[in-house]
Amino acid sequence: MGREVIIHIIRFILLVLLQILVLNQVQFTGILNPYLYLYFLLVLPVDFSPNMGLVVGFLLGLTVDIFSQTLGMHTIATVFAAYCRPYALRYMAPRDGYESSRIPGIKQMGWLWFLTYASIIIVFHHFVLFFMESFKMSGLWFTLGKALGSGILTLVLAIIAEMLFARRAGKGLGYE
Repeated sequence: MGREVIIHIIRFILLVLLQILVLNQVQFTGILNPYLYLYFLLVLPVDFSPNMGLVVGFLLGLTVDIFSQTLGMHTIATVFAAYCRPYALRYMAPRDGYESSRIPGIKQMGWLWFLTYASIIIVFHHFVLFFMESFKMSGLWFTLGKALGSGILTLVLAIIAEMLFARRAGKGLGYE
């Protein structure tokens, strides 16, 4: 098994454990919930197979659902985010394309690129997640506000995680 695959497996386990044991217990104002486990999906290589991305998204969401007892809400939202990821990457592609096996991150692609890319995926994920939670159109504005607020909180945590991983990039932990 390649070193990069082992790093992704360790990242998967650590992010799911962090989400389940710590972040699921955190709620700001009873409305805002951070979902840092989505960071795993954000930093998969740009040439990662879209079909495998759906499988990984399914496994990621299902794992969080099992331990959070949320009956498939995270699975649906994470699969939707995995489905949107290739389109967001294509939309955000540099003029001359991506380098093979490039990890989408701040160090590799820059701040503005990462903020835009992560914001797109996070907001889509959160909107689907919170819409599935309420499952009614009457509270659409509340659901959208909750998705945006939680999305901003998740984006801040993803940037912190990215800064921690990018700092270690020079030490050979899966980045170039």
